Amino acid sequence: MRLVQLTDCHLQADPAARARTGTPLRQLEAVIAAVNRERPALVLVTGDVSDDETAASYRLAEQALSRLEAPWYWLPGNHDQPTLMAECRALHKELDLGHWRALLLDTHVSGRLGGALGEAALSALDERLAADRRPTLLAMHHPPLPVGSAWLDAIGLADGEAFWRVVAPHRQVRAVLFGHVHQAFHGAHALGDGEVPAYGCPATSDQFLPGASSFALDEASCPGYRLIELRDGAFKTWVERIEA
Repeated sequence: MRLVQLTDCHLQADPAARARTGTPLRQLEAVIAAVNRERPALVLVTGDVSDDETAASYRLAEQALSRLEAPWYWLPGNHDQPTLMAECRALHKELDLGHWRALLLDTHVSGRLGGALGEAALSALDERLAADRRPTLLAMHHPPLPVGSAWLDAIGLADGEAFWRVVAPHRQVRAVLFGHVHQAFHGAHALGDGEVPAYGCPATSDQFLPGASSFALDEASCPGYRLIELRDGAFKTWVERIEA
């Protein structure tokens, strides 16, 4: 099964609104066209769909993403308004992928750039993992581990260590997918005698410079998306970029 991850569209109510390095809607439309050529079974959109947190921006996003030729699901990021998102299109917590499943986690904290899951959500995650031993992907907006950029690490997942303590006994967790960082990233968190890989994804909008201590754009990199191939209990993943 082939999945695609999109993230950080940062759309505004005005379709012609520009970001720092382009027009987010036009960039998203170009990414969607490329994703359709990949023929995925499913697309995950991991947050920051909106930039101005308006209902109009979500309607614009829903119209654009509905051009995907595969089912798609979204979750909120720090720039989003989850209530407005859900009014436009449902927010799902779990996806049945046959021999696999994906759990979609909400790390949005109102009024904060950084994210958190909170005790109730962490307890629920523990229960959901205990109830099903199928190989599992976890998807969220905020990175649960450092990505090597001081300014981004300061606004990551505040309860990341608590998250990993919950994940540790559940060896069916194969990978964590996240957005927020506007760049390709591959890291891992050690758990006992193994580790769980974690992957960041290029934005469909502006790209951030990896390794920067303070905010910096990566103007040499193009928008992109992540591909994930699920095969039995194993997977492989890579990033594609497009001119937009």
